Amino acid sequence: MKAREFEQKKAEQWREYDSQMQLLESPKKGQDLDAEQIPQMIRERCQELSIARHRMYGEAVCEFLNQQVIRGHKVLARSSGGFVEKTLHFFSQEFPQVMRREWKLHILCWLFFLIPLFGMWISIHYDLDWVRSILGSDGMAGMDSMYGKGEEANLDMRDETGANFMMFGHYVHNNIGIDFQIIAGGILAGVGSLFILLMNGLGIGGAMAYVIEYGDPVKFFTFVSGHAPYELTGMVVAGMAGMRIGLGLLNPGRMSRGRALLESGKRGLPLVYGAFILTFMAACVEGFWSAHSFTPWIKYTVGFVGWALLILYFVFAGRGKREA
Repeated sequence: MKAREFEQKKAEQWREYDSQMQLLESPKKGQDLDAEQIPQMIRERCQELSIARHRMYGEAVCEFLNQQVIRGHKVLARSSGGFVEKTLHFFSQEFPQVMRREWKLHILCWLFFLIPLFGMWISIHYDLDWVRSILGSDGMAGMDSMYGKGEEANLDMRDETGANFMMFGHYVHNNIGIDFQIIAGGILAGVGSLFILLMNGLGIGGAMAYVIEYGDPVKFFTFVSGHAPYELTGMVVAGMAGMRIGLGLLNPGRMSRGRALLESGKRGLPLVYGAFILTFMAACVEGFWSAHSFTPWIKYTVGFVGWALLILYFVFAGRGKREA
């Protein structure tokens, strides 16, 4: 094939490539952009450049194709934006898309948390020893002091300067520490993550059951309702990240286990970010809202709204054609 014939055969593909590049390079990308075909089109230009050089089709053709390859490389390799843009992209698209993609792990982790939680709640009606074994005497005494019947809960001690921020720092340290443990448990083939979720379910379920049976449930639920959506979801998302790491070790495929661990870590990284962000949000609510004495219906409304917003966010965010 001569150079002229080569140019005539490829002319239509080059025009289509040029139009797609113009859409990508414009500030406002058009709706006609076929993003899925862009990498294939760039590979085709690379192959054509190699053929043109091998067959010595001339400087003009080789230089034209070289510029087209450079143009495509710039589009693929250019910066994805600054910190603000990347953060907005993560919240609006990447995180909810990953949550939907890992829906099986989402359900599994919730089950490992909720089944022991409700199991402890049910068990207290038959045998208090289960709750005693989980909480211990110190834990039950703590529940009595904070949520006991006929006594003021020792929660709203925020009159001192900086007390809200002090409690916020405490909750960040404590809850993110739990998330780290859950994620790190994924190294044990995911079993560690599930075990820590199960133990947290037992602990929270035992505390909830004890207060409902022997304390003042209104004090308990008005305190936890505001931050529970973010704290519990963050804990479950951390479990998903740990399980993703564990599954990479269990099923490395054709990769070495070290390489599989690295790849599964990359895949689970959005879940790690999401877990810490949700836990940070929970600490903000717990530190600056939960302990204040608003009426119960306001506290419960804030909690229900939090759950509803999380569900809507994970179900609908990032579903547009361009986002996908």
